[in-house]
Amino acid sequence: MKIDAHQHFWKYNQIRDTWMDDSMKAIRKDFLPEDLKPILKLQNIDGCITVQADQSEKETNFLLQYAKEYSFIKGVVGWVDLCAKDIEERLHHFSSNQLLKGIRHIVQAEADGFMIRKDFQNGISKLKQFNLAYDVLIMPHQLSETIELISKFPDQLFVLNHLAKPNIKEKKSGEWSKKIIQLSQLQNVYCKISGLVTEANWTNWKQEDFKPYLDVIFKAFGTDRLLYGSDWPVCLLASNYNEQFQIVESYLSSFSFKEKEKIMGLNAVKVYNIN
Repeated sequence: MKIDAHQHFWKYNQIRDTWMDDSMKAIRKDFLPEDLKPILKLQNIDGCITVQADQSEKETNFLLQYAKEYSFIKGVVGWVDLCAKDIEERLHHFSSNQLLKGIRHIVQAEADGFMIRKDFQNGISKLKQFNLAYDVLIMPHQLSETIELISKFPDQLFVLNHLAKPNIKEKKSGEWSKKIIQLSQLQNVYCKISGLVTEANWTNWKQEDFKPYLDVIFKAFGTDRLLYGSDWPVCLLASNYNEQFQIVESYLSSFSFKEKEKIMGLNAVKVYNIN
């Protein structure tokens, strides 16, 4: 089974979606399952994991409803307030829907120290009992804090999004590389090969720009802990679906069929308990 382990749906809302600034006009519109379905079919991809883009329970319900209606949506990484006092009750409520596979908080927008807050860590501590992964969305400077957090929860499954957003545009990798290697030593962490093109020069990237970063994560995580994700439609800021897909396919050209199967789907099936 081939899985796109990271993409989004939304009905564009100018008031809510303020993160889409003037440079992001290409994605200031609705992106819905009927838009993605034919794109996945062209790439012979069997299904996807849809990930929250707005921090609200309304968003989680919105995605779960689409997952119910479209069989190619294999699961949802939603949002609940992990810092809430009633977090266990909210997780119990949402996890009654087996299509909920994980939780994500947009930590990249939070101040330093957010991940070591007691209330946030209390929320993280509740996820395993509901068999939910936690998707980690951070910037490179937050890697040390991420390592500190994950070290405290060795039995919880974590999935790093977008390689922690290295500075591909300026070809910087030194400190990011060191921290990624350190993070990968924690065996309960997986990493999504996603979000590459939007960290590069949107209008002037080349496939070879990504090789140093892919080399690092493949050496660090190996083929058993890496998952392909398109980050559609955000990827449209810098490429079309096929172009970003070809970056990964080209890199994997020398890998074995079994290794490709893992990265392009089987690892996602494992991480997100896809039936």
